[in-house]
Amino acid sequence: MSEAISTAPLSSRIALLVHSHFDALPSRNKPSIFPDGSREWIPMTGIVAVKGESTPSESLHCIAVTTGAKCLSASHIPRCRGLVLHDCHAEILALRAFNYWLLTECHGFLAEELDHSTTSHKSTGSENRSNSTSPFIRRRNRLEHERHAPASIDWPPFELQPDVKFYMYCTCAPCGDASMELCMASQNDATPWEVRRQTDLGPDAESAEDNLLDGRAHFSLLGIVRRKPARTDAESTRSKSCSDKIALRQVSSLLSCETARLVAPTVNAYLAGLILPEDEISRVACDRSFGANGRMSPLVGRSWPDIKDEESQIGFRFQPFDILSVSAEEVQALWPFAKPKSTADSESASKKSKPGNVSAVWTAAPSYSHSCAISPDTESKTLPVLRRSETGIYETLINGVKQGNKASAPGARGASSLSRAKLWALLNDIVALRACHVSLEPGADQSQTHEARTLQQDFGTSLRALQNVNTYGDFKRAERQEGPLQVREEAIRDARKVLKGWVPNTGDEDWGLDVLVDIKKRKR
Repeated sequence: MSEAISTAPLSSRIALLVHSHFDALPSRNKPSIFPDGSREWIPMTGIVAVKGESTPSESLHCIAVTTGAKCLSASHIPRCRGLVLHDCHAEILALRAFNYWLLTECHGFLAEELDHSTTSHKSTGSENRSNSTSPFIRRRNRLEHERHAPASIDWPPFELQPDVKFYMYCTCAPCGDASMELCMASQNDATPWEVRRQTDLGPDAESAEDNLLDGRAHFSLLGIVRRKPARTDAESTRSKSCSDKIALRQVSSLLSCETARLVAPTVNAYLAGLILPEDEISRVACDRSFGANGRMSPLVGRSWPDIKDEESQIGFRFQPFDILSVSAEEVQALWPFAKPKSTADSESASKKSKPGNVSAVWTAAPSYSHSCAISPDTESKTLPVLRRSETGIYETLINGVKQGNKASAPGARGASSLSRAKLWALLNDIVALRACHVSLEPGADQSQTHEARTLQQDFGTSLRALQNVNTYGDFKRAERQEGPLQVREEAIRDARKVLKGWVPNTGDEDWGLDVLVDIKKRKR
């Protein structure tokens, strides 16, 4: 790294790292440029891990890079059966990609740990055993946390390394509340889009689907939940805006319902900062949407479970993040696929432009090479290394499924690794790996027997209920009133009450993992 880059602000270094990874992707993942000079535009998002921030050994690791600007209509949701992504906006794909990567990191960590355990058992000297180490995760120190957390809560076995923070970089402001002022300023006609409904909407309206605002409607109503923007003639969605989903993550953390079963919600499981081009930042909008003095203010100081100990590092809480900027000139030089600005003197504004319909998904590989989480038909086999980063998954998506497949007739082969079904299956693979390796072999010595029992108890307790789950709806529900998933659900419920107008996007829960059984035989 050159001296100029190494001394640049953290936000600029993160942006450059994300762009360098996108630039290395094949051209089929990028928007088209047309003969008249116009081009498709697409938002891009990256998630970067910063390890040892502000220390001499500080290092940046690109975890995920995604693009996308599409989501499914409400009527399509019941046909997805866990195989089609509902929301392909770049920010939401990046959050799902982060959780996929974290699952594979846990998978690799466990496989490495169990390999060492097996080697130790077979060797004559137990002193040859070495512990697994990952730059990003570690086994949770139970004794340390139980001094500050209720003993009745069986927190998951892993936690993030304490010197790791995660930042999200976006090439444009998240749609919804955080971009309303920008949206107003860019309109040739500042009249808000009309919303067809039977009742008038007030700031304190109860949640009702009829009152879920379109992304660009009613500029006078701010600080409330909106649906994803779409053309005025398009069928409406129930996908909440990226602003709203990111705001919810300030309470639920970056962890999804899958990773929350494996990784404890420590302070650094929350987003440390959101990085945007400076001309995509409205400080008023960002403060209102995400800040401690904005719409989330009723949650300031809250924690789930309710713990007064300020030293507690585990549990859900309201955790605001920093808004960091990158100069518009830097981003303009790095990103030719930005949405053209609607200004009178802008030449590009007069050219026909439209959002691209292709989404790119790239994630880093786990730290351990023998994680088998990568699907055998993943495109990553054609892209093993990207800017010196090993690839975990690499996919091209259209309408929520892998390119070449139909969202209207979803099947296992077309399902993204980020789909509900694939992420649930990956978690089950991790549980099965533990069950396969952690067994009390006949003739094992006492130390090995104790170690195996400890590992089995530690890793199995919080995941035992998965054995009796038949549908995705059951999988998402907390199985024990005192469990960490119940605490997570309570935190999310309270946050949604503050985010006025949240309407659940239901209809894709009544299916099991048998949807991943491909009944169509491959052609020879």
